[in-house]
Amino acid sequence: MAADVPGRGCVGVCACGEPSDGGSPSLQGVGFLIHRGGCPQPNLQNRNVCLKIKSQNPHCDKADQFDNLEKHTQWGIDVLEKYIKFVKERTEIELSYAKQLRNLSKKYQPKKNSKEEEEYRYTSTRAFLATLNEMNDYAGQHEVISENMTSLIIGELTRYVQELKQERKSHFHDGRKAQQHIETCWKQLEASKRRFERDCKEADRAQQYFEKMDADINVTKADVEKARQQAQLRHQMAEDSKAEYSSTLQKFNSEQHDHYYTHIPNIFQKIQEMEERRIVRIGESMKTFADVDRQVIPIIGKCLDEITKAAESVDHKNDSQMVIEAFKSGFEPPGDVDFEDFTQPMKRTVSESSLSNSRGDGKYEPKFGGKSKGKLWPFIKKNKLSLKLGAGPEDFSNLPPEQRRKKLQQKVDELNKDIQKEMDQRDALTKMKDVYIKNPQMGDAASVDHRLSELEQNIEKLRLEVQKFEGWLADVEGRLPARTEQARRQSGLYEAQNTSAVNSCAQDRESPDGSYTEEQSQETEMKVPATDFDDEFDDEEPLPTIGTCKALYTFEGQNEGTISVAEGEMLYVIEEDKGDGWTRIRRNEDEEGYVPTSYVEVYLDKNAKGAMTYI
Repeated sequence: MAADVPGRGCVGVCACGEPSDGGSPSLQGVGFLIHRGGCPQPNLQNRNVCLKIKSQNPHCDKADQFDNLEKHTQWGIDVLEKYIKFVKERTEIELSYAKQLRNLSKKYQPKKNSKEEEEYRYTSTRAFLATLNEMNDYAGQHEVISENMTSLIIGELTRYVQELKQERKSHFHDGRKAQQHIETCWKQLEASKRRFERDCKEADRAQQYFEKMDADINVTKADVEKARQQAQLRHQMAEDSKAEYSSTLQKFNSEQHDHYYTHIPNIFQKIQEMEERRIVRIGESMKTFADVDRQVIPIIGKCLDEITKAAESVDHKNDSQMVIEAFKSGFEPPGDVDFEDFTQPMKRTVSESSLSNSRGDGKYEPKFGGKSKGKLWPFIKKNKLSLKLGAGPEDFSNLPPEQRRKKLQQKVDELNKDIQKEMDQRDALTKMKDVYIKNPQMGDAASVDHRLSELEQNIEKLRLEVQKFEGWLADVEGRLPARTEQARRQSGLYEAQNTSAVNSCAQDRESPDGSYTEEQSQETEMKVPATDFDDEFDDEEPLPTIGTCKALYTFEGQNEGTISVAEGEMLYVIEEDKGDGWTRIRRNEDEEGYVPTSYVEVYLDKNAKGAMTYI
């Protein structure tokens, strides 16, 4: 009495309703197979993976599909994390670039209270300064790019990846759980089937034994009855097993239908939606990546426009005029040189080979400085350095007229600013004192009297200083236009016997422009005697004469290494200007030193390979 197992040998059916290839036995399990013809439904659970009732290991293929989907979704998360890493490195590059631009701009910024800051008054240097400032703003936009990418892309995607991992884990957990449940149902079905099969075989054997006993005449009736009862019992057990198997089969078929047509499709659908959201999200992030750059383009364009505007503001004419105003000396060009005819050589006689004769022909020879002995260089450099860097006179009389006027005006402006500061402090303290007088509980009014007295004294001192510098300034401004051609040439010819008389009165005379003249008291205190100066060179041969010169103005030399000259005095040149504004001259064998080159007119001998030097 064999059991009838329904569905054995039927054709498999795909989840989409299409028949699958092959006619393997069914109802022993269901698994995933790739449908050859393709499913007509476009969803994930039946587009590529179809259900087929199989006879051997029916759930193995389904597990394989879960493994494939798990690998694919993990690959998608890896791609997302790789993109996050790419954006992060881009932000680091932007920050590094911005930092380098800022350092570059800072490196070339002018230092405060330095000579560089004064140079930025020209239009070209102001344009360069504007370029540096715009580059600083340009660097700021790259920092904005880094910040926006960090917040809008890296931060958002990092949070999304964490959520995606949790969602993926949940879906595959549900899938594994459904797989375990259907496998459990399958095992129960297999156990019920085997039990039914065993009971059927036992009932068949009991039936055969009963028939055998019933046909045997030698067997007692009791044995036959016993065999019949045993056969009926086995038959009843087989019927019970059949009913149980049938019930288990129906339950399994229902669970299997729900598994393949409800649970698994839903899980696959959720995985598909999760994967599609990931793809959409990475696309949106790439769009944001471009938008972040695009947002700063207008500001970067404005920075470049400002640089262009600064470049167009460069005015070469204005810069040239500023140079002229800064360095003009205020001297008027010298007049014609009178012819000097001497019948015998004298100390101040102009050589016949002097360029004063050839200057009318328009011929100038190159300028070569006389070469002094190496032993004198340290001393000469020391004196020149002290002349250039040492503390000059308070009235700036060591400067040319125009430069002196500018320095005096600058000093007056500084003193006026100091006076204004002191007055502001005085006014503030006065108000405070009035408040204390009206409200004694707030403070003692007498406590500010000492400070007010100090401020009054400071203001008075500063006003005296202003008056002093304004007097010098008025003197310079009054003398500048007073210089005439006759004043420049009033001492055109000098005799040798007048040299001592000129020297004796040099301290009582001033240059026509009012500069380069110092008080007698300063000269006596600071001037180095000629004998002390000459002691340094007792063991050296005197330098050769390379030409002559005529003093255009009176100069009172007070620093070490200088020599006083009177206007119109003729002297010998032993070392021409090296570019530092000083010329070394000699009056006689015992008197020599440096004078400002702009104070003398130099005539170098042709045989000394010299040239006229005039500033």
